[in-house]
Amino acid sequence: MNNLWEKTSKEKETFSKKPESITADLLIVGGGFTGCSAALEAAKQGAQVVLLECETIGFGGSGRNVGLVNSGLWLPPKKIISILGEKQGETLISALGSAPNLVFSIIEENKIKCDPERNGTLHCAHSEKGMKYLSERFHQGEKFGEPLALIDKAETENKIGSSKFLGSLRDPRAGTIHPLAYCRGLARKAKEMGAKIYEKSKVNDIRKRNNIWHVSVKDIVIKSKYLLLAMNAYQDLNDGQNKGKFSTVYYSQFATRPLNSNEMSAILPGKEGCWDTATIMSSFRVDNAGRLIIGTMGNSEGFGKFIHSNWANKKLRDLFPFLPDLEFDYRWSGKIAMTRDHIPKIVNFEDNALSCFGYSGRGIAPGTLFGKTCASAFLSENLSVLPVPALTKYKERFTREKTTFYEIAAVANNSIKSMKM
Repeated sequence: MNNLWEKTSKEKETFSKKPESITADLLIVGGGFTGCSAALEAAKQGAQVVLLECETIGFGGSGRNVGLVNSGLWLPPKKIISILGEKQGETLISALGSAPNLVFSIIEENKIKCDPERNGTLHCAHSEKGMKYLSERFHQGEKFGEPLALIDKAETENKIGSSKFLGSLRDPRAGTIHPLAYCRGLARKAKEMGAKIYEKSKVNDIRKRNNIWHVSVKDIVIKSKYLLLAMNAYQDLNDGQNKGKFSTVYYSQFATRPLNSNEMSAILPGKEGCWDTATIMSSFRVDNAGRLIIGTMGNSEGFGKFIHSNWANKKLRDLFPFLPDLEFDYRWSGKIAMTRDHIPKIVNFEDNALSCFGYSGRGIAPGTLFGKTCASAFLSENLSVLPVPALTKYKERFTREKTTFYEIAAVANNSIKSMKM
């Protein structure tokens, strides 16, 4: 795997790999968007914070992300309300609608070097059915005051540089970032504010004694009043809290060399991040150096890796046939945690303990928001500040089977699409 974000991150803070036997107010397991956001917020509030990451900060989905800072969820507002009810649904819709504001304000306030571009995103209609969906999504958004714009085929072509879409839905609240640099920047700032952050620190035991959490890394024991599990799709614990919670879906990305000014002249002049309405969706954007990044569901390192790579080459030519033949200098994949109803979960599985997971591919803004509010909920001892109600338990059936099915479906789809392009 050759991950563009690892090669180009401007945030390069180092973190200790030797945890100490200390006592904390909040102990966090997981160094992605959620965990690092929680660490930063708790440290800002003066708490003693310890964060343990099994690999390196941003190693999981956070450092393999497309980098779209989107508002909301994949689900349209009506669907969210049908699942959560009117009051709780509207609370989540409002919170996630303003979550990009939170992300970009954190970036600015903490001078995180992650190439932020707040020029909106484009949800692109790949078919007539897709265009009808975007029209319905636009009208639902109007009822909630969302500043969306429904764009026709001609304007969409001007904004993208490709004639392959029938229209698009633009969200000006959104934007793009370098996702790994953002995650590392959150951790760097949390460390500056006093949080103890440890990499290569796999948790091998979690126990509660006398209302205090005891978390072990090899023979080191860290004690804490509050515990946050924030590993999402990259669960590395062996206890029952982390089984059968969600299915995982791989998402692969492919990046070209930096395009020259002539090649770039007609491609995404506004630098919006884009994705399409297909069931097996794809995405495309440019980075700060002018590399074109194309993504699709599926594992570029798995049994279908050649099919996904072939799809990416043909997709690039299909979208932008005027470009010269380009090789992909980078290719990588990451896992997405997907719950049955596509609503993220916060589980209050014991007193003073929360677990967050299931962003279904929308990790940046929701993860930042959920991490921040979990820290606030602990320190204020008020779970009502959470954007979704905390459950006491959560379980799904057939998660392994669904994970296998999703990958087979992605391989089959990209194989068929490659033959048609």
